[in-house]
Amino acid sequence: MSADQTSVAHAAELIRAGRLVAFPTETVYGLGANALDAAAVERIFAAKRRPRSSPLIVHVDSIAMAQTLAADWPEAAEVLAHHYWPGPLTLVVPKRSVVPDIVTAGLPTVGLRMPAHALALDLIRTAQVPIAAPSANRFTELSPTAAEDVPGELADFVLDGGPARVGIESTVLSLEGVPLLLRPGVIPLPEIESLIGPVAIAEAAAEGPHPSPGMHLRHYRPATSLYLISPGSPPPEGRGACLRLGREMPADPREYAAVLYRTLHCLDGEHLEWIAVECPPETPEWAGVLDRLRRAAANL
Repeated sequence: MSADQTSVAHAAELIRAGRLVAFPTETVYGLGANALDAAAVERIFAAKRRPRSSPLIVHVDSIAMAQTLAADWPEAAEVLAHHYWPGPLTLVVPKRSVVPDIVTAGLPTVGLRMPAHALALDLIRTAQVPIAAPSANRFTELSPTAAEDVPGELADFVLDGGPARVGIESTVLSLEGVPLLLRPGVIPLPEIESLIGPVAIAEAAAEGPHPSPGMHLRHYRPATSLYLISPGSPPPEGRGACLRLGREMPADPREYAAVLYRTLHCLDGEHLEWIAVECPPETPEWAGVLDRLRRAAANL
């Protein structure tokens, strides 16, 4: 048995025992528990200090597993899952009663995703249960894209799968009725619409349960204060770092997303007064990055 197989077997044993495992996906590292075990899922909320109004995404190893959790699997879900899974797209559909209410913030829907990472899929298959997993961080803080960025003592075990190649959280699309974009990611909305037709865009989350994770106004934030600046504008005064498009940061939106969180984690370690980020373009390809930056810079 290889080192990876041994680690996956150990992680799967912990999942089955109701413990928490931080594991790699192509987007970010997740903090996982058995999605069918309400007590285990409760430990995720306690460890992250996450409000119960923010639901969790359930990770599956196949479309067939997803369908065992969905009370309805519309044609659009079938089209999108076949096109994007495994990949960085979460589909929100009506849930079966087997999914505990704590996973879904008491809502009748559940977010399902098949991750595009070999270790994540091995973990789900070995554990033989779907895995509920938000990002492996403290609530509203910067998501980890490498094992070393997972906060100490957050999980009972960290499964190291190297750096995440996508780098920001998945696109979340609700298929409960009219298709609705709840959270943008690296998949441009026009690309999704070319497959299933028009998609509405959700407004800012109100009070009460959110239909998707990542909808709090302040989220994804480094410890260092982050400011968004217009192209060509000077950064704040003092000791800081300025990240400009095509200079310190890639000009391609997918390449930018892949290094964003890791760059901010590294800058946090320099104990700066501020981080200034030049605002990327307002285009569909940049929507996921812009969403993360705006929430990281929000002052509430």
